[in-house]
Amino acid sequence: MIGSLDTAMLQQIWWILASVVGSLFLFLTFVQGGQTLLWQVAKNETEKSLVINSLGMKWELTFTTLVLFGGALFAAFPKFYATSFGGAYWVWMLILFTFIVQAVSYEYRKKPGNFLGARTYELFMFINGSVGILLIGAAVGTFFSGSNFTLNDYNQVSWTTPYRGLEAALSLFNLSMGLFLVFNARVLGSMYLINNVDFSGLPEFEARMRKACLTNLICALPFLLYVLGSLLLMDGFGVDAEGTVSMVSGKYLQNLLAMPIVLGFLLGGLVLVVGGVALTSFKESTKGIWFGGLGTVLVGLAVFFLAAFNNTSFYPSKVDLQSSLTIYNASSSHFTLTVMTYVAFFIPLVLAYIVWVWWAMNRRKVSVADVTGGKAY
Repeated sequence: MIGSLDTAMLQQIWWILASVVGSLFLFLTFVQGGQTLLWQVAKNETEKSLVINSLGMKWELTFTTLVLFGGALFAAFPKFYATSFGGAYWVWMLILFTFIVQAVSYEYRKKPGNFLGARTYELFMFINGSVGILLIGAAVGTFFSGSNFTLNDYNQVSWTTPYRGLEAALSLFNLSMGLFLVFNARVLGSMYLINNVDFSGLPEFEARMRKACLTNLICALPFLLYVLGSLLLMDGFGVDAEGTVSMVSGKYLQNLLAMPIVLGFLLGGLVLVVGGVALTSFKESTKGIWFGGLGTVLVGLAVFFLAAFNNTSFYPSKVDLQSSLTIYNASSSHFTLTVMTYVAFFIPLVLAYIVWVWWAMNRRKVSVADVTGGKAY
């Protein structure tokens, strides 16, 4: 059955699968967002410990999903992986470094004999949640704004700037995309903590957390509006039937109009995020994370689909249009994609395991007794 699918269909399927994993990663950045709230919202050691112990149960899921996203791209679209990770390696090395120091921080923040001090590791967590997410957002922004690379006849990549990907953060569009993701992660982080922490006896702490949810949504809005406005007005990288890449006026607006389901994902996702904030900040609900999380996943899917479908280059070159990558010229062979699709049948089992682990860890909220009597991090 699967083996009878043509290559183009398999390529589209695998872009959808990679997009789902990438969108789930964006939801799981509530860990990074919660980390950046540590100094702003938590005012004493008990409150800090509540935040860190709550997030400490989930931080591995974010990192694992990021690795899975990279692995899916490597297997399904190796030319993209080689071009981006091989050419823009400074930005990816810096992103990886922020996740390494995050892992170290959870392990050693309260270890006996910690000569760096707890505040140093808390700073590392802040860097992971701010710089790390900002750079990931800037990298996603290059799907629309383009990158500075060329490919020769042997698909060897040459980067035309010495910054090796870091220049992406200098683009106002890419920077706005990154800052939106940073503030959205903070919104999700506050929602998750409201859901997972027992605030008994800590009404002021809970009030600050609910206020932070609304404040960060307000901070995210200017960057969101700039990104959306730019997508509606900017020229895009279109691909014709022969695979020739050219600039197309209003390309991403055309994509939205040509793919109503993508437009629905985008609008529905934004409504769900705003609804989650309203529940958290005004209705004193603990369920906002589920609305905000689903909304973030839908927005992520819309962004990834907008960048690659409807004859669009998902990794365009600003310096050589014909070096731009599409899901058709960057993918693995038909045989590789077919084998991977059979393997993908195990994905629901993995998701079921994650859901079970999540339920097991969230059966009881993190309380003051947990962090004073048996602190985990």
